[in-house]
Amino acid sequence: MRTATSPLASDPGGGIRFTVVGNAGNRRVALFAAAVRAAGLPPPRVLPWLDVACGRIAVEAGALVRIDSPGEDEEVDRRFRGAAEPAEHGRIKSFAGWYRGFRAALARLDDELAGTPGVQVLNRPDDLAVMFDKPRCARQLAAAGVPVPPALGPVAGWEELQAALAAAGWNRTFVKPAHGSSASGVVALAIAGGRVRATTPVELVRDGRDVRLYNSLRVRTYDDERDVAVIVNALCADGVHVERWFPKAGLDGRVIDLRVVVIAGRPTHAVVRASRSPLTNLHLGNRRGDATRLRAAMGERTWATAMTTCVRAAACFPRTLQVAVDLLLAPGWRRHAVAEVNAFGDLLPGVLASGRDTYAEQVHAVLCGRHLAWARNAGSLARPAEPQDAVRQGVVPCTT
Repeated sequence: MRTATSPLASDPGGGIRFTVVGNAGNRRVALFAAAVRAAGLPPPRVLPWLDVACGRIAVEAGALVRIDSPGEDEEVDRRFRGAAEPAEHGRIKSFAGWYRGFRAALARLDDELAGTPGVQVLNRPDDLAVMFDKPRCARQLAAAGVPVPPALGPVAGWEELQAALAAAGWNRTFVKPAHGSSASGVVALAIAGGRVRATTPVELVRDGRDVRLYNSLRVRTYDDERDVAVIVNALCADGVHVERWFPKAGLDGRVIDLRVVVIAGRPTHAVVRASRSPLTNLHLGNRRGDATRLRAAMGERTWATAMTTCVRAAACFPRTLQVAVDLLLAPGWRRHAVAEVNAFGDLLPGVLASGRDTYAEQVHAVLCGRHLAWARNAGSLARPAEPQDAVRQGVVPCTT
């Protein structure tokens, strides 16, 4: 993939004109457009992902380009997968195929951006490709000294996974599709005393010899090894990232983790995700916890250390304006680790910091020129730092 024009090469002064690569009518695009208009700027032009997927790419000279999620559009999904027909709604099928199509679309977009005069790119296509490759992203974070859960190498199926877990001495693990998102296909697996327990939003449907997997909003538990083997084998065929289970801290009777949005090097918006299952994604029926209360429970120094880790994770992608970091917190707040870095994890409706949502904060960062400083200085942050650095950056407790 070619490198597009430096995302932050020019003065962010007058004449700013945004272009959003996204799906027209999508709520993400609408929320960002609202933030742009509220800042007194012209409404952003939308370059549809479908056009990008089909090679119809046109970006005006001097545009400030934000690449948003290609999700929630069945035709775009079909194009990425190279399928003749749209996928059956909710069915888990070909994460790897989708990722190949996504990368190809990013490469075409990158070429066009690189050849258009004066374009600034707020999130580099190469960075997005890495964030959608869980094993590669985890290696990149670990190489920069960012704490991540230990991971196994590639496994081909259930029997190989069992052998690898036994060799590593792990009895609890998370199996994640290498190119999945939003907990799709994720399995929290526990093996003890010859018994197996898999917690997952995957719905396993058998119809004679036909076996299908579906995404579900209901978290299920499977304790029949035959069912678990079918699910794991199907996921492994598409590529998985297997990481050691990181014990999560609890608050108010639920296990928790943090979604932290880092914008131009500042951890601005933090949401506590609280669950009664090992899976904390909010769309699975979980709820938001109290970030201010969590911060008080952790203490300022421990909180600052955690936020510094989020900044260091973001600094692994210095030419990307914003990322969302999923941060795991251990019981007693003794340690933490980065579970994932999300390219499009800034959709946090109703979460405000300094009176701004995540989209308004990104526009504000551009208008203030902070995106320029981030691109220049982020490389020096992708290494261990003192906790007080995050205090200086000043995360504002969110208002929900």
